[in-house]
Amino acid sequence: MASQQADRGRVSGIRRAVDGSAAEWFGLAVRLGLALVWGWAGLAKVADPAEAAQAVRAYEILPESLVKPVGWGLPFLELALALLLLLGLGTRIVAIVSGVLLLVFIAGISSAWARGISIDCGCFGGGGAVDESQTKYLQEILRDSGFLLLAAWLVYRPRTKLSLDAWLAA
Repeated sequence: MASQQADRGRVSGIRRAVDGSAAEWFGLAVRLGLALVWGWAGLAKVADPAEAAQAVRAYEILPESLVKPVGWGLPFLELALALLLLLGLGTRIVAIVSGVLLLVFIAGISSAWARGISIDCGCFGGGGAVDESQTKYLQEILRDSGFLLLAAWLVYRPRTKLSLDAWLAA
């Protein structure tokens, strides 16, 4: 009987941590962190769309007719995600889009690695062919997996402090 009460107390404590004010502040940190990532990635590529297209081309996945539109459009999508996350507007939807985009990035990097293509991912500018010794596929996959966890948290708990979502819901 006492162990059941202790278990309920632990579950209640966990529930308070996940649903309480601390979770909303943690969510703010996650939201702003992911906004920083998307902003950094988008700004690094938006200034040189031809270089961004070259990074897309290096993966050897898309047909040439899609390389330019993806390479030129991706930085603007990343900047839009950053802005929406910064504002806390449509947080769950933006987190879902972020998660899907991160899964695409992880799949692309994994594909290049599996096919023996030596490239820089181009995630934060640059990109394209590099010497085999300069590839960082595992680190890039782990990094993007960490970002994916941030997006997953926001899908699960989109309500955060200092967000337009919370203000509009009030």
